[in-house]
Amino acid sequence: MAAMLMYPQINPVALQLGPLAIHWYGLTYLAAFGLFLWLGTRRLRHPPFNRMQGETAWSRKDVEDILFLGVLGVIVGGRLGYCLFYKPGFYLANPLQVFAVWEGGMSFHGGLLGVVGAMLWFAHSRKRHWLQVADFVAPCVPTGLAAGRLGNFINGELWGRFASPDLAWAMVFPQSGSMQPRHPSQIYQFLLEGLLLFVLLWLYARKERRQGQVAAVFLLGYGAFRFIAEYFREPDDYLGLLSLGMSMGQWLCVPMIVAGVALWLWSERTQPLPQKL
Repeated sequence: MAAMLMYPQINPVALQLGPLAIHWYGLTYLAAFGLFLWLGTRRLRHPPFNRMQGETAWSRKDVEDILFLGVLGVIVGGRLGYCLFYKPGFYLANPLQVFAVWEGGMSFHGGLLGVVGAMLWFAHSRKRHWLQVADFVAPCVPTGLAAGRLGNFINGELWGRFASPDLAWAMVFPQSGSMQPRHPSQIYQFLLEGLLLFVLLWLYARKERRQGQVAAVFLLGYGAFRFIAEYFREPDDYLGLLSLGMSMGQWLCVPMIVAGVALWLWSERTQPLPQKL
């Protein structure tokens, strides 16, 4: 056991100012929002957005408005998604507990649906095609996901499944109730769904693409990377593994992957390449 990595038991409170406690997890959310704003302003330089003029032109204010609506979508959708996807029976019996967000419980897939709703609202209010909005937003999202996974690691939550003691980076999470080594799955997700997806998507989005294809690659990429990472992540104890030995997270990724492939193929067949001026 001496040779194994031990979870460092990081204090979840980054700074205590009297009765005010600033948590690391909250700071990772702030970092996610800040990164979105910074990347969004850089995204304005990418085609086709850098060529749009007049009423169709994108501006920094658009980025700020999308961020505001996206935050609402993440919070509302993430909470409702967790309640509906993971503990529907409990929350149907205790509906007021839906509002007890301080007790934890957020779902990425629910948050994604909330963000989709926010983008639809933004597109309608600005008279833009919602796929154009989705293509703009998609490359700016993975760094926020990476920040969230760091928050999970700092909180010592969402640990991985048991790993071989021979694995050099296997880690013991005492809070899991076991002193056996586990995969640090939060770091796997940080690297796959966060950094790797960001690099691939950012490079893909810098070139001319048919409308909808950047969003499609995000759906496909996140779904595939999350599906892989779930093999190393401990399933929720109140759900366990479901049909075909897959976790709830994997089952929720299946429609994402299918939707990503379908959207990309539909775009390839129906959407013209943007005209260069």
